[in-house]
Amino acid sequence: MRRLATACGWLALLWLNLIATLVAAPAWAFTSADSTRPVAEIHVSELPPEGRTTLALIKRGGPFAHARDGIVFHNREGRLPARPHGYYREYTVPTPGLPHRGARRIVAGRDGDYWYTDDHYRTFKRIRE
Repeated sequence: MRRLATACGWLALLWLNLIATLVAAPAWAFTSADSTRPVAEIHVSELPPEGRTTLALIKRGGPFAHARDGIVFHNREGRLPARPHGYYREYTVPTPGLPHRGARRIVAGRDGDYWYTDDHYRTFKRIRE
């Protein structure tokens, strides 16, 4: 009987800890990337020189060096705020010395929001101007 009481006590304690964790957790912990959670940022001046050049080309409408520049970025992993299909476009940020596109990109939103990734979409920083 004592073991049952001890087991019930532990279960009650675990349940209370779970409830306390859920109550204390920030709202963004339970929402999509479209929430108000803090967003990593990078100032334009902190971009590599090639990133600043790419951003200027995007704003000017090109010309772009790679055929895939300007294609739709699908945001399948949900790392950027959720938007309708076609909202985001991706552009290559050249990496000196590489014979291929490399991992650096700027993703541009239709409303003028820009995102930088230097690890092929694993992480993003919103570009501040």
